[in-house]
Amino acid sequence: MQGFNVAIDGTSGVGKSSAADLLADANQMIHLDTGAMYRCVALAMEEAGIDPEDESELQSLLDTMKIRFEGRRVFLNDREVTTQIRTNRISNLTSRIAALPAVRARMTGLQQQTTAAGGYIVDGRDIGTVVLPDAAIKIFLSARPEARARRRYDEYKQKGIDADYDRILEDIRQRDWQDSHRSTAPLKKAEDAVEIDTSDLTLDQVVTAIQSLIDGARK
Repeated sequence: MQGFNVAIDGTSGVGKSSAADLLADANQMIHLDTGAMYRCVALAMEEAGIDPEDESELQSLLDTMKIRFEGRRVFLNDREVTTQIRTNRISNLTSRIAALPAVRARMTGLQQQTTAAGGYIVDGRDIGTVVLPDAAIKIFLSARPEARARRRYDEYKQKGIDADYDRILEDIRQRDWQDSHRSTAPLKKAEDAVEIDTSDLTLDQVVTAIQSLIDGARK
């Protein structure tokens, strides 16, 4: 499906990446997880002790850091960070880091360059509005905060990560507010996006709904 991109936006913990993974496999497309890219920036800044206000140090980091994917594995400067970037601490830090104009500009440029030839399923928060406004299909996934908190809690427990449901719920609500109120590329539904509320849907049901839209666009 060269020349054909699918944009999947939505709130934190709504299942964007999981759906995008399955859809990419089913359609012989490539999944670009933009959230993982921002998480890598947050991890790199934390490890380097960079003050977000220090524009020179931040720009130097952005110019030199390397992010790559191998299937579902994520690498930062050739070091696998798949697990490290999924902690609750990095999730909270990512929302603040992603609001920085320099970070947004660098990641948006990389994402647009990567997907220029098409054939990608891209998930994030500003894909249909900023990164790929001309995407053939735009999806906006939503779900009640309580449903998202339960999913994330269960995911952490399955991975053996200590988790507190009430803390996760509060973090999700805070992340929603930060994402939708930032001045640069805030989270919002594109006017021509199809919204799917996943609160009471299984992952397979979400994938089936999006797949029907992909099949329709192929005709």
